[in-house]
Amino acid sequence: MNDAVCSFLFEDLDIRGSLVQLGSAWRSLYAGRNYAPATRQLLGEMAAVTALLGSQMKSPGRLSFQIQGRGAIRLMLVDCNEQMQLRGVAKAPEDLQPAPVPQLLGDGKLVLTLQDKSGSQPYQSIVPLEGETVAAIFENHLQQSAQQPARLWLSADDVAACGLFLQKLPQADERDADGWNRIQILAATLQAGDLALPPKTLLSRLFPEETLRLFTPCATSYHCPRDEAKVLDMLRALGREELQAIIVEHGAVVIHDDICNHEYRFGPDVIEQLFPAPVRTLH
Repeated sequence: MNDAVCSFLFEDLDIRGSLVQLGSAWRSLYAGRNYAPATRQLLGEMAAVTALLGSQMKSPGRLSFQIQGRGAIRLMLVDCNEQMQLRGVAKAPEDLQPAPVPQLLGDGKLVLTLQDKSGSQPYQSIVPLEGETVAAIFENHLQQSAQQPARLWLSADDVAACGLFLQKLPQADERDADGWNRIQILAATLQAGDLALPPKTLLSRLFPEETLRLFTPCATSYHCPRDEAKVLDMLRALGREELQAIIVEHGAVVIHDDICNHEYRFGPDVIEQLFPAPVRTLH
């Protein structure tokens, strides 16, 4: 399976869609996390929909989706940039047992943040968690933000995270009054495992009588490298005295990057590295 988003258009209808399939990118995102299967499934579905919507970014930047709830899954965060590089994290008990999505997430909110590279104030949208599935929660968000009906079908396990996105565009009813209803009914015939089929195979099976135009797939990857320079800048901002006090108390400074799952450890020598003694000159 290629990690990619494949966009398509119904030629005779004003309806567009996208299909995402994440294989190694998804497995890299959750590697080493010890997530319970229920947590992993919901985070995978969120990764799939983030890739689907991230592929629609019109300018360089970063799109972030965050679910904050009062259930057992306290947090899920997935973001991507214009290069379709994904990263994400969830916070939940390792022994979490399967349960309905509203129970796992509890009362909470879905937060969308879009930050472009111009440095301007980020755009943010917040909607309540309404829906029995991750797909329904995002459909509610899309209905409120885009003002155009949209449907999502998502699936995720320990091998792949996949999704199908369909959106009704403004002229759909004029082109075919029954088109949107027909396409939804056909998409609802998806069977378990179908979303992992090759895009052409899946789309021709779902919509055999429709004329589709497929666009060049957009490659997707997991990208969350170590950034020691950024961590050192943060330590420098603490100041020499506070940094030294931490090292005296704990023997080292240990920082864990939750979203990338990296650990940074610095011993006493970091003091002189960040705050070198001034060089004395003889006159």
